[in-house]
Amino acid sequence: MSRFLSARSSRPVAIWLFAVAALVFLMVVVGGGTRLTDSGLSITEWKPVSGAVPPMSEQAWNAEFARYRAIPEYDQVNRGMSLAEFKTIYWWEWAHRQLGRLIGLAFAIPFAVFLIRRRMPRRLVVPCAVLLGLGALQGAIGWWMVASGLVDRVDVLPERLTVHLGLALLILAGLLWTAFEALDDGERVRPPKGWGWASLALLGLVYVQALLGGLVAGNDAGRVHTDWPLMDGKVLPTVDWSRGAAAFLHDTALVQFNHRLGAYVLLAAASLFAVQTLRDRAPDNVRLSALALAGVVWLQALIGVAALMNATPLWLGVLHQVGALVVLIMATWTAWRVRRSEQRFFSRGIRSRGL
Repeated sequence: MSRFLSARSSRPVAIWLFAVAALVFLMVVVGGGTRLTDSGLSITEWKPVSGAVPPMSEQAWNAEFARYRAIPEYDQVNRGMSLAEFKTIYWWEWAHRQLGRLIGLAFAIPFAVFLIRRRMPRRLVVPCAVLLGLGALQGAIGWWMVASGLVDRVDVLPERLTVHLGLALLILAGLLWTAFEALDDGERVRPPKGWGWASLALLGLVYVQALLGGLVAGNDAGRVHTDWPLMDGKVLPTVDWSRGAAAFLHDTALVQFNHRLGAYVLLAAASLFAVQTLRDRAPDNVRLSALALAGVVWLQALIGVAALMNATPLWLGVLHQVGALVVLIMATWTAWRVRRSEQRFFSRGIRSRGL
């Protein structure tokens, strides 16, 4: 049985990790819908275990509604909301938290089984353990985020929402990378100088752009300054600098401008990377993944512009978030593929350009 611990690849482990990644994908989408519907503060307590059971009686629903009526969001935003309307936002947040519980079980139980049965490749044990720890941390950060909106505010702090989103995306990319590793039985090969780092830098740009999008969502900045390519008829928007450096987190014009600027940088980088794979005669799988990444980046930019110019309705906002996840997946796949490429990949083009 020990041979399984020394094996370099495992298809069952890869399938499990891809399945958990799909759940994380769904959870991020539901989380985006929760934010766009202003549902995130509807559950005012953190009960990791007992909270899995929703209110089951009219009395329980009234008690839950009473707790919500005690926070500033109800008083300043939703005063007069009916119980039926409260149930709508409650179910969004409950589904989001329930998915978190499901993901925890879907990861922890199979992980333990793989370890006990010694069917986990040894090189994947530590990465999976780290992912398990990040998942536990994510639950705590989720409550830390919600708690910021229960007193003196009518929404959560944008920076805390961005941290919550950023960790979810990190977990998703980590799950995918580890799943790709589980399918790979070759030795680790260092790619030609420059290309591996370029692909990782591109993945980093995608990640940073997603974080900038989190600040836009946290400030509801996608529903203001809705002209494009200018902002309120200007190249540079008017920013309230009275908050100092906090303007980068809380000023709606500045966070939206930074997200737009990040999109232009990412478009240029993804396009250049794809062109270089064509010029350097990369193998089909690397070239196709780079072209696909550039394609989804351009599509995502178009969706972003459409969402902005329509003041981000729910369906376009969710579609834009789905697009961000697809871009992250493609960037992760491209980076992993390049990092695993054979030494001959790109060698002709690199030598001819002196890289």
